[in-house]
Parts: sequence; C-alpha cells; structure tokens
Amino acid sequence: MSDIPNNEPSCVVIGASHAGVNFAFALRREGWNGSICLIDADSVLPYHRPPLSKAYLTSDDGIEKNLLKSKESYVKERIELKLGVWVDAIDRESKTIILADGTTVAYDKLVLATGARPIMPPIPGLDTAKNLFPLRSAADVANIKKTVAENESLQVVVIGGGYIGLETAASLKKLGASVTVLERESRILARVTAPEMSAFFQKLHRDNHVSVLTEKNVTSIEPASNGNIVVCSDGSSYPADMVIVGVGIHVNKELAEKAGLTIENGIRVNEMAQTSDASIYAIGDCTFHYNPHYDRYIRLESVQNAVDQAKIAAAAIAGKKCCYDTLPWFWSDQYDVKLQMVGLSDGYDEVVVREEADKPNCFSVWYFKGDTLLSVDAVNNAKAYVYGTKFIKGGEKIDKSKLGDPTAEFKPANLVAQ
Repeated sequence: MSDIPNNEPSCVVIGASHAGVNFAFALRREGWNGSICLIDADSVLPYHRPPLSKAYLTSDDGIEKNLLKSKESYVKERIELKLGVWVDAIDRESKTIILADGTTVAYDKLVLATGARPIMPPIPGLDTAKNLFPLRSAADVANIKKTVAENESLQVVVIGGGYIGLETAASLKKLGASVTVLERESRILARVTAPEMSAFFQKLHRDNHVSVLTEKNVTSIEPASNGNIVVCSDGSSYPADMVIVGVGIHVNKELAEKAGLTIENGIRVNEMAQTSDASIYAIGDCTFHYNPHYDRYIRLESVQNAVDQAKIAAAAIAGKKCCYDTLPWFWSDQYDVKLQMVGLSDGYDEVVVREEADKPNCFSVWYFKGDTLLSVDAVNNAKAYVYGTKFIKGGEKIDKSKLGDPTAEFKPANLVAQ
C-alpha cells in the first residue's frame, strides 16, 4: 500500500467471505482512492462458501479452484489482505482495531463482515468424538474428504435436517458413504418450508438410500472401538465413523457488542448498512436489517444478501444516496434436484402446490398470506422461480385456482387474477 499517500482515508474490513470481499472490490469501483485493508482469521485466500457442502465436497479440486478472486486481483485493486489474523477489539474513540498480537490498525471507515459460526450443541461426548466436524470452512471440508478417503465403508451420522445437513448428506452419499440424518423436529426443514416440501425432500433422500429420521434428539455421543455411537433420547443409537453437525449458526456479533454497537438478533443496521456508529458499517449474515418489501427487520444467511449489502455499503461510503431494497432468494442442490427459493414464507396461512404435467420432480410451492404472495419454492422449475419473483415484486393478485391446476397454461398473463 506504499503507493497510497498517508493522508488518504482508510477503510478496514473485518471478514473476508462473500460480503467482505465483494464490498472491498465494490468500494474500489465506486471510486474510493484510499487504502482498503481486508482482515480475516482464515489463513486461506477467500473462497466461495456454498460449494463447500455441494460441488467442492464431491470433487477432487482444491480450494484454489473455488476462490472468490485471484491473488493478483487484490494486488491490482490495491486491497491489502491480512489473513490468519484475529481481531480482539474495536476502539471507536481512537478509530482503531486491536489485533490479537496487540498491534493496531487505524480506520476512517470500518466494515464488519464477521458472518457466523456453527452451533456446537452441548451434547455430552461431542468434544471428544472421533471425526466430528461442522461444515463451515475449507478446513472442515478438507478434514471430511480425508476421513472419507481413509474409509471405504464409512458410516456417517448427520445431526440436523436443515439445508446444510441435507446437502452434506447427499454429497457424502455420492461419495459412497452410508448416511443417516437425525432431525430433532417432527419434520426436516421445519423452520423454513411447508410440510409438502419436507415430505418431498424426505422421500428424495430415502429414494437415494439415505436414512432421514425425525424426532431424534441426540443426547450423547459415546466412544466405540472404531468410532462413535450417537445416542438419542428415545433410546435409539447409531454407529458413526464420522459425525457431521449442522444444527444452525451463531452470529459473530461479539466484536460489535463489545464496542457498544446496537445489537438485535445480529448487528442492527439502517438502509445504508450503517450501524449505530456513523463510521462503522455491517454487511452479510451478521446483520439485522430492514427489508422494505416485508416491512420488518430480518436477518438472512445468504450469499445474495451478503453481495447486495456489500454494494449498498460501498455506495454509501463513497457518498452516494442508496437504500437496501432487495427481495431475498436462496438455492439448494441435492442429488439431481435444484431448489430455487424467492421471498420469505414467514406468516403464510395458505399453500398452493403446482405440479407440472409430464415432468417428474418438477413442481412449485406458493406461500400466501391472504391474497398476498409471500414466497415461492421451485423444484427443478426455473420458470416458477422467475414468475414468482415477478409476482412478488409487482404485488399482483394471483388466481389460486389456475395456479394449482396443472392443466392451466403456466404463464403470467393467465395466472394474474382479473
């Protein structure tokens, strides 16, 4: 950074995943001529996270094939990387951050892209279990791949039937493992989708010879001669050479909390991704932000949100008028199924399922609150995803009877209520 004069403003970013990296490059595109310093505790060059449970887990590629940006890109854009570095504290009064080794880094603008970390539940025996891993980082995947390679008849227990757990189960099955998924709730994906979608994915995994068991509350993990025994509250037990924990995440809000920033289900930010301190912004999974479309504050765990907030924060810091107003979308890949989701289904009171005639495993689930379309889950159905996005953004009233009729022509003009 020696080519930047010392009197130029400095922007420091804590966290180098999708949000932090996209912000740094967006800020440079917005015309920021000062220094940009990107700090992360992970020592690996920043990489894509979604493929960890999908393509990266099942491929022979190294993490270098999944980088967000090449090493040369950071040099070209004059973005300084400090990797493998922990941040201990933020001193808002002096506008510095304090690193674990005691050194300080000054900032004019600070961006928190601290993300989240896996929940490791207080299950007795979890901390001493053999080959037990979460799935959040490249190191986790490397350890999982190594364990798979060393055992041709691997028995895996996945604790948690959310998207990460199910994607990981599908990937490990593809690698030849015997996989059992244990879900505490009465159905998988209970917090995020309708019973119809839960039933579909349970059958999908069963058809691919993965055992998905619900109402299984894990109470202990006990040692066995060649691995572990996972024990549930109903007395059932499951042998496991490897255990994957996918029960959710903790928001990394401690730095912000210790610095006295406003915390509410994450780091609370305004429409410009600005925290309660005008010089500090927050973006990505760690934020609690207002969504104008749903007229409420939400916290999202999604790459789309991370990238969109990164752009907003960069524009705001560059002095441009901007406002975060994005419709959330997500996706999940399991076996030969692509699930595309748009919108948020919270608060729905009616579900319409549309099957596509003569197209197996091609359908969509539409979530309504009264006559208002909230969200759409589209299985192998890009058209439904596109139409759903259009309808939600436009606020059109949908003819539910036509929507649920597989013989009715599936096009916007035919589905909007007259």
